[in-house]
Amino acid sequence: MEINLPYVLAEVTTAFARYEDALVNNKVDILDELFWKSEHTLRYGAGENLYGYEAIKAFRAARPATGLERTLLRTQITTYGDSFATANCEFQRVGGAKPGRQSQTWMRTPDGWRVVSAHVSLLA
Repeated sequence: MEINLPYVLAEVTTAFARYEDALVNNKVDILDELFWKSEHTLRYGAGENLYGYEAIKAFRAARPATGLERTLLRTQITTYGDSFATANCEFQRVGGAKPGRQSQTWMRTPDGWRVVSAHVSLLA
């Protein structure tokens, strides 16, 4: 298996940047698009456990659109072959006291790169 094939790394980096922009600018339609539409998709948030695409979509629709700005402190994207990748970052919310961490597992689908698993947490 080849790690970080340049073209795959570029594709996932672009998808991750699109996700990040949608996240901090509350572009819910793009966030919904970038999650795999499957009952197997999951997202563990800072205060919620969401199982399945529909639960993630409902959470996004109900989430407040304020306090979303953040600075990425470190991002590491690794691709495995041409269809699987992980993206991990450390972040700091603007005005927030606690740094956070985010991990995503991305999979190439017929519709493009999609998040199949995500986790967000804040450090104590």
